[in-house]
Amino acid sequence: MIISGNSCPGRSTNLPEKNKAHSMIVGTGRAVPPKVLTNQDLEKIVDTTDEWIRERTGIQSRFIVEEGTANSDLCTEAALKALEEGQTDPRDVDLLLVGTVTGDAKFPATAVYVQDKLGAKKAVAFDISAACSAFVYGLALADSLIQTRGYKNALVIGAEILTSMTDWEDRATCVLFGDGAGAVLLKPANGPRGILGTYMMSDGSLADLLYSPGGGSRFPASHRTVDEGLHFLKMKGREVFKSAVQCMGDAAIKILEQTGITKDQVDLLITHQANIRIIRATAKRLGMPMEKVFVNIERYGNTSSASIPIALDEARKARRLKEGDLCLMVVFGGGFTWGSALVRM
Repeated sequence: MIISGNSCPGRSTNLPEKNKAHSMIVGTGRAVPPKVLTNQDLEKIVDTTDEWIRERTGIQSRFIVEEGTANSDLCTEAALKALEEGQTDPRDVDLLLVGTVTGDAKFPATAVYVQDKLGAKKAVAFDISAACSAFVYGLALADSLIQTRGYKNALVIGAEILTSMTDWEDRATCVLFGDGAGAVLLKPANGPRGILGTYMMSDGSLADLLYSPGGGSRFPASHRTVDEGLHFLKMKGREVFKSAVQCMGDAAIKILEQTGITKDQVDLLITHQANIRIIRATAKRLGMPMEKVFVNIERYGNTSSASIPIALDEARKARRLKEGDLCLMVVFGGGFTWGSALVRM
């Protein structure tokens, strides 16, 4: 049973007080590797078909890295694009958050590698591990730190190289995932534009629905963990589907209630791009037409923590989001984690 957001009013939601600085998105960027893996390519390596993949997931292709590409490489590319759009020198960044479960190494944080590549010497840099929810978690944290600690230029990045933990013999999961990164630049704001509210929740009793057991302190890396495939991503698809729809619906309803915004006022809904059926079911639960839902899963697949910022950047560049528009972002991920953010562009 999913814990409802109503069980934790206020604690998980961050609303800007009147006349108090909150944060606004001033730049976005995305990065994907050049190599494209199509459904037809997958037909040659696993027992599946293009028709089956498209019908069950909505995915037609995904981007995957070549050997030697690190998570921080994609992060840096996306971050530079966000900084350029936000007309900000990397040396002025004072907060740098990376949401990922596929970092460059177990430690240090991927964020410090990105900091070094950008030359963001003033920034405090660290990672957030919340699986697919990590970008929204990072957005909430950065917004809070801008309000309470006076940060001026915050980079929030979601990036994954999920193909590094994909079992290419498991046809149920290997067709789903792609690699990529998305970034946003936040600055303090006063007035109607910016982040109106954020919401986060989690339920650890659902951890075994979507996880990767190997390589941690419970199952340290060894010949046995490799032989048994414990470093691969494991998923109980049917249970994840049910929980994801409920979680994202709860998160969307909660943030609308907290901000006093109605669903009809929302200009664009961006959900985690995990599965077209999950996206449609979430929109149906909210009573929102698909015309107001941004979908790009057919080209990217599930990029985990990168999916929301990639979609946000693409929506802005395609003019699906314009100045003054209200954007509702909802997400779920392993943990189980889920959350939402409401932003006036």
